[in-house]
Amino acid sequence: MKAIAEYLGTEAGKCTVSAFPDGETFVKIHENVRGEDVFVVQSTYPPANHHFMEMFIMMDALRRASVSRITAVLPFFGYARQDRKDQPRVPITAKLLANLLVAAGAHRILTMDLHAQQIQGFFDIPVDHLYAAPVMYEYLKKRELKNLVVVSPDVGGLKMAYAYAQVLDSDLAIVAKRRRSASEIEWMTVIGEIRDKDVLIVDDLTETAGTLTAAAEKLKNEGAKKIFACVSHVILNDLGIKRLRESYIDELISTDTVPRPEVEGFQVTTLSVAPLLGEAIKRIHNNSSVTSLFEFTGGRTS
Repeated sequence: MKAIAEYLGTEAGKCTVSAFPDGETFVKIHENVRGEDVFVVQSTYPPANHHFMEMFIMMDALRRASVSRITAVLPFFGYARQDRKDQPRVPITAKLLANLLVAAGAHRILTMDLHAQQIQGFFDIPVDHLYAAPVMYEYLKKRELKNLVVVSPDVGGLKMAYAYAQVLDSDLAIVAKRRRSASEIEWMTVIGEIRDKDVLIVDDLTETAGTLTAAAEKLKNEGAKKIFACVSHVILNDLGIKRLRESYIDELISTDTVPRPEVEGFQVTTLSVAPLLGEAIKRIHNNSSVTSLFEFTGGRTS
């Protein structure tokens, strides 16, 4: 949030977010916000429940302080993987969170690289959905990677992989997989030619790094040379860090939408999306178009 404020040439609003002895969250706004256009920035990474509750309470405090508009800025939208009923008697939690954000007082949503783009339709308020891709492209172009193949680690990520392949002028491949559990892959097969080529695996989210590292192993066995991974949201737990250290991935490229622990013995490059979010906030405040933020030389992310 501090980096976003610096880009905008302003300071973050003053408030107190603390906890009572029993763990309940307390929020107090320390400045007059009556009639103001307010942007509440909160990345809902683990513990997602805690971060969502902080955001709800903050927005309720602002709404009761008579602000004119509240935009909920979520660089990472937690619970985005629970976007459908894929089993009997399970919730659609992403829709529940959409309802709660509106009930808490949000008039508009600004987020980045949703796990499932249809989540935009869960809201009955405007949603500005940004992509980290333009930031990634700038870095990848400087690397001047030759003989490159962009790889989607699953069929669902094909659209994102195709956009990367377009702008990087590279070939495209897919790793088809079958899951055994949330953290384990049963089998994989590669569709496309990757032998003796450098590969770039692109994905929106990783936590246990199971899909990434299994795909990298499969690609290496199929004859790939260097292997890079480009992931928008990296929420690494201990298992994920262990897998990355032992993997065939040469470099993981990510953004600062979520904080992450240091990974010793493995190269992780973190790119800032603060200017992108800051520019979107400025345009929303000025009622200007944000469409150009989705565009980049060589194609579109949508």
